[in-house]
Amino acid sequence: MTEPNRPTHALSSLERLWLTEAVRLREEHAGPLEDREANRRAQAAGGDLASRIETRALWLAQRDGLLGALQHWRQGARLALIVLLGLALLSGAGLALAALGDGQRPVNVFWALGSLLGLHLLMLLGWALGLVFAGDGGGTLGRLWLWLSEKLARDAQAAQLAPALLLLLQRQRLSRWALGLLVHGLWLVALLIALLSLLALLATRRYGFVWETTILGSETFVALTQGLGAFPALLGFALPDAELIRASGASPLAVESARQAWAAWLVGVLLVYGVLPRLLLLLLCLWRWQRGYADLSLDLSLPGYSLLRERLQPSSERLGVCDAAPSQLHQPQAGSHGEGSQGALLVAIELDPQRSWPPALPKGIGDAGVIDSREQRKQLLDQLSRFPPARLLIACDPRRSPDRGSLALLGELARSAAATRIWLLQPPPGEALDSARLGDWHRALEQLQLSHSDSAPLSWLEHGHD
Repeated sequence: MTEPNRPTHALSSLERLWLTEAVRLREEHAGPLEDREANRRAQAAGGDLASRIETRALWLAQRDGLLGALQHWRQGARLALIVLLGLALLSGAGLALAALGDGQRPVNVFWALGSLLGLHLLMLLGWALGLVFAGDGGGTLGRLWLWLSEKLARDAQAAQLAPALLLLLQRQRLSRWALGLLVHGLWLVALLIALLSLLALLATRRYGFVWETTILGSETFVALTQGLGAFPALLGFALPDAELIRASGASPLAVESARQAWAAWLVGVLLVYGVLPRLLLLLLCLWRWQRGYADLSLDLSLPGYSLLRERLQPSSERLGVCDAAPSQLHQPQAGSHGEGSQGALLVAIELDPQRSWPPALPKGIGDAGVIDSREQRKQLLDQLSRFPPARLLIACDPRRSPDRGSLALLGELARSAAATRIWLLQPPPGEALDSARLGDWHRALEQLQLSHSDSAPLSWLEHGHD
């Protein structure tokens, strides 16, 4: 089953900024979203411009399914991490088996060392060069994880989440450290498994160690062996002496102490030049990540955010069209607002001036009048955002067509109350309703999932039941 969306207040600060950045990218690529209610809620929430932009973006993300896409992406990221951890475990065991073999043949110590540390050192060099020259600390493993996360999320809306996360982190130069945590963590797991597998093989099989050469002298291998073993020797690992190294050049020594010295040297070199560098780099990335995480914020100088300043922190109220029409219109949706709601309210939308209004109302029921203009609509929605009613009855004239603007207003009003019903008024005496138009109203209200009736549900409005 799909994990249900978490409420926006349960998101971490990184996730909130992440979704805000994803909404900005979506609007840059697909055009402005229908955001009147989102802007109104952001203004009602107050705070500085960054807080209002975040509130607006989170509401849009929840409305348009981007919050659900984030949950799918997180699930995909976890699955991708499990896959990479499995590969790291298999690779670590494979490195040890490739280095020592089955024990039937002598082990060439430098071939074994190349099998254990060769790929690790090449990838470590590539990571360091990428960090210095390209500012990219993710490397191949980091990009592979991002690609797998998107594929395993299996959500088309998750396509903009990875770019949004990288852009957000790159402003604080945190992407290199975040992906570095992943890369060094996976390599640390692989090398630890290789070390444990190496110890298990050395403990259960008898290996002989040699070095071989055609063009190099024995002194070269003496110097190389002792140079590589100097740091492990400081940690207590055995270092083969010069005589033992020279004697191992022709055939493996049958002396038990020689086998143990070479085995200790091989384990020490793997620990010092493999495990410890990855552990130290993992701790470095973790330290840099924790330092930069607290400074994460939106870049309000970006054009996508600058355009929102006047809408979310208006210096003056303006009428008219502010933005071009979006390429894809949002389908209105209803809902409910259950927190802190109380009382009952009647409101009418675009009634004929000749109609007698309001009807006689029981005591305790508020009358919001008739909403005809944009200013009245905004004033009512602002009032409902501060004082949401427990029950809201909306009267509509079914002689008018249920256009997109009216349905969007019904959805906004319904989301501002705990419970909402629609009252489809009867026509004046001598007039009849168009059955096709009435059917349009019924279908539209059913799509909005709003209860409706052609008689006044005043008992429900007064008492909360019929």
